This record gives sequence, C-alpha cells and structure tokens, in this order.
Amino acid sequence: MEVNAIYEGDNLEILSKFPSESVDLIYLDPPFFSNRHYEVIWKDGAELRAFQDRWQGGIEHYITWMEPRLRECNRILKKTGSIYLHCDWHADAHLRILMDNIFGENNFRNEIIWHYRKWSGGWQQFQRNHDVLLFYSKTDNDKRVFNKMFMERSESTLKRFGNAKIISGYDDNGKRIPAKMSKEDSEGVPMDDVWDIGRVPPIKQMFPTQKPEPLLKRIIKASSNEGSIVLDPFCGCGTTLVVSQKLKRRWIGIDISPTACKVMARRLRQDLGVSPQIIKGKVDLKYVQKLNPFDFQNWVVVDKFLGNVSGTKSGDMGIDGVTPQISGGYPIQVKQSEGVGRNVIDNFQPAMDRVHKKKGYIVAFSFAKGAYEEVARVKNQKGITIILRTVQELIDGKVEE
Repeated sequence: MEVNAIYEGDNLEILSKFPSESVDLIYLDPPFFSNRHYEVIWKDGAELRAFQDRWQGGIEHYITWMEPRLRECNRILKKTGSIYLHCDWHADAHLRILMDNIFGENNFRNEIIWHYRKWSGGWQQFQRNHDVLLFYSKTDNDKRVFNKMFMERSESTLKRFGNAKIISGYDDNGKRIPAKMSKEDSEGVPMDDVWDIGRVPPIKQMFPTQKPEPLLKRIIKASSNEGSIVLDPFCGCGTTLVVSQKLKRRWIGIDISPTACKVMARRLRQDLGVSPQIIKGKVDLKYVQKLNPFDFQNWVVVDKFLGNVSGTKSGDMGIDGVTPQISGGYPIQVKQSEGVGRNVIDNFQPAMDRVHKKKGYIVAFSFAKGAYEEVARVKNQKGITIILRTVQELIDGKVEE
C-alpha cells in the first residue's frame, strides 16, 4: 500500500489488496442515489473532463453495490480510526442501517448535518438545504482518535451562545448560571453536529459535486493527527487529498475515472507543488467496460492513441478524436458497444471526407462480419483505409498498424 498516491481503478478491487487495520481515517463521498446527472466539461489541452453522478435502478441495487465497499473500509480501518460517510436524503436512512450492521450500532458517533444555502428549487415543501455525514468509529474504546473542536468565533456564534459561552443551567429566578470552564473549554463553544458551511463558489468549483475545503478540514482535524493516513475511496477532484496535505497527514486517493485521477494530480501539483504517483489498477476488459462513455472515449483517444478528443460532447460529425498530428491527425470514432456493423462504416466514411482524410480508425468491443467486408470494399473502390480496432487489441498494445 503506497501513501501520498492516487490509485486509478475500481475501489473495491484496490481496497481488497490493502492490509487490515492500516488506515486512520476514511472519508467517502460516493455517488448519491439521486438519479441526477452531474457533468462538467472543460478543455485542458486534448482531454475532455467529465464527471457523472447518476444511478439507475432501485435503492436495493445501490445498497448492494455499496455494502462490499463499506465492509472493506471496516476491515482496513485501525481500531483507533473513524469513518465519515457523506450522503443526502435519497439514501441516508438505508445507509445508516447498513453502517449499523457493518460497524455496529455502539460505534455510531454522530449524524452530522452539513447545512448550506441555495435558491429554492420547488414548491409545497420545505427547502432541502443539507447533506448528512454518518460518523462511525471502528471501536468504542477510549483510545480512538478524536480531537475536540470548537466553533469559530463568528457573529452567528455570538448570537447563538452569547458571551457566556457555556451555560450550566438557570437559578430559581431564571438567571443563567455560567458553568465552570476548564482550560480546554475556555477556547470557546464545543462544536456540535450541525455545521453551517457554504458550498464551493462556482468560480472555484471544478465539478458540481465538489465539497468545500473547510468541511474536510473539520473532519480531518477532528479524527486524525499529523502523520495519520487519510483515505478517500471516491476522491473525485481531490479535495480530501489537498486538505490532508495541508494538514500534514499522509493520504491515499482512489477513483475509477482516469480523467478524475489526472485532474487531482494536476491540482496537487499546481496548488501544493506535490507530484503524486498514479498507480493504475489492472486494466483488462472488465475494467474498461465499467468506464462511463466520456472516460471510455478518453481512454481510447488519449491513453491509447495519445491523441486529442473532440472539442464538443455532441455534434462532432462522427469524429470523437484524432491521432497526434505528428502521426497524421487521422480521425477516430469510438463505439462503446459490441457487434458494430456495416452501417457504422458507411456513416464514418463521409465524416472522413469532410476532414479530407483517407485513413481513420473505429474502436469498439467487437465488429460484425459485415463491418470487415465494408472496410475491404471502401478500400478497394475508393482508396480509403478504415482500421477496425477492438478494445482487447488496444489493451494488448495493438493500436496503430
């Protein structure tokens, strides 16, 4: 297990290879069971960045998918460690029951409410303005790591608690009786389980579900110490890693998206001058089949052909990317499907004509016999070379002719 590293691949497979009781703190922000589609795309050289947060199927499918991952988290967490599971109203009740079963009801510490503000999005109900953090410890002993936190001395805190800070009760006349403060308590009001932290401003947001650094800062400071190992199995754009680095913790990030791994590595380099190692999991057919469409396109065009992806998500006129200009700038079409047939070849040929190229590539999981026959006909009659590549051939290193 490498620390200060980013693992690219399925977190279930990667977590299963980590030693037991090796991590001090786990924060995980899995895709919410919300059936919403989050996507942000921006250009960074040749690469198309895309993040998805969409679930199809019932809640049972989602919980079945989450359960083995949470069990692995429990296995690798130290006896003194803690885990924070981030969720929203769609699945928090189901996840709470699952966490009780895996970590034990006695190890439930808090249901933290992260409150934020946004414009109203509906009628005939109260506005939903919070997410939930389910906070569990590995064991219920006194040696578990928890550093007491205090509320910031803000105007809202003073309005809420006043200058007395801590109240022990009221006398017979209704007058408040200030409690005797220990040296520790004199630092302020102990932090409660409702956190009023704003969202990431759009101008600083890398993708729609990005979490603010102050949120991660509270979690990491409360449940780890300097030198501790912090793990984020769904690390997205890497906020957990950035905050851990700033707080002098060691860290491990995991994400199945090759695009996300590159984004967070770049963020660490640009923001903190850290050059993390990206450790790729086993890249086989099963791994590639799990990629979302945009990451699949990146894997084909950027990772295998070292080319440039199309600048637009749709309306690309049948061309998803091109090979490097030094090798001809030939068009590439990507099909995330099996048994691609003759019609795909017929539609790709006009796209090649529009960019004045006599050679191009089509990539798919497999091709029908008619596709190969049409490729031969086009080459013999029109002098146009269309090379068909299967995903397995790319995995095996067979890319260009």
